[in-house]
Amino acid sequence: MEFKDYYRILGLERDADQDEIKRTYRKLARKYHPDVSSEPDAETRFKEINEAYEVLKDPEKRAAYDKLGQNWQAGQDFRPPPDWDAGFEFSGGGFTDADARQFSDFFESLFGAGGPFGRHTRYARSHGGLRGEDHHAKILISLEDAFHGASRRIQLQTPVIDARGRATVKPRSLDVRIPRGITAGQQIRLAGQGAGGMGGGPAGDLYLEIEFEHHPLYQIEGRDLYLTLPVTPWEAALGTRVEVPTLAGRVNLSLPAGSQSGRKLRLKGKGLPGNPAGDQYVVLRIVNPPLDSGRARELYQALAREVPFNPRQQLEDYQGAA
Repeated sequence: MEFKDYYRILGLERDADQDEIKRTYRKLARKYHPDVSSEPDAETRFKEINEAYEVLKDPEKRAAYDKLGQNWQAGQDFRPPPDWDAGFEFSGGGFTDADARQFSDFFESLFGAGGPFGRHTRYARSHGGLRGEDHHAKILISLEDAFHGASRRIQLQTPVIDARGRATVKPRSLDVRIPRGITAGQQIRLAGQGAGGMGGGPAGDLYLEIEFEHHPLYQIEGRDLYLTLPVTPWEAALGTRVEVPTLAGRVNLSLPAGSQSGRKLRLKGKGLPGNPAGDQYVVLRIVNPPLDSGRARELYQALAREVPFNPRQQLEDYQGAA
């Protein structure tokens, strides 16, 4: 997937104000509209121009795109960094209801309906005025905070138009209570922290969508946790008891004799809290000791003599039968 330079497509500098973006778009749209243009690539150019305008006319999408695109050039192979939009506060109010699928894969990957940019919220009428728009933001939290519950101060960036008509971001800090057992994809609602109302109406709410920071030990699936546990060949063959980390502290785990790499052992209820609580799965990975001495080589050679074993026997039998 290629990175698209929307400023280059419209022939604009990156500090162009919103009025300049609108004027340039109208001029190019008239020039390349397929119904009237004689340009050979009119349809393709018209589609590119509309896609670029869909982003740059919207302060929210433009501010996020500007931050993302600082280190990319047009045509470079591109994949959005994980959680690239975390910390941005969006209303979705600038979205024109355009179907993201009519644009490029690049646009869809950043601004498709599955993310905060795809949401479209409107003012709702209430007693005494119009209720403000709800806002949305994705925040990253630690797995430990989700397990124990915590109070944290978070930093958000709200896209705005400055006095010169250019897109920028305004930071704000909020104190947030993280509920114990919250999972990725769930939301925390902060009442009255969205956009202000009109005509005396109440403010909208702010919804914080939860994602987890990368954890050095665990993979997360819903409320279940997966931990890869390195074991020696003799521990797996003979069986033993080992200490295993969990989010609640270390526990003793029995390894059954004859275990193989990839075997999963379950620690019931040791995942994220809930009703029911998740489990922690320990996935065994056999690690061979290094041949860092002559004695180690001798022991391996003795094992090969004394314990004849062919792990590829099934493959050889299959080949012989064929």
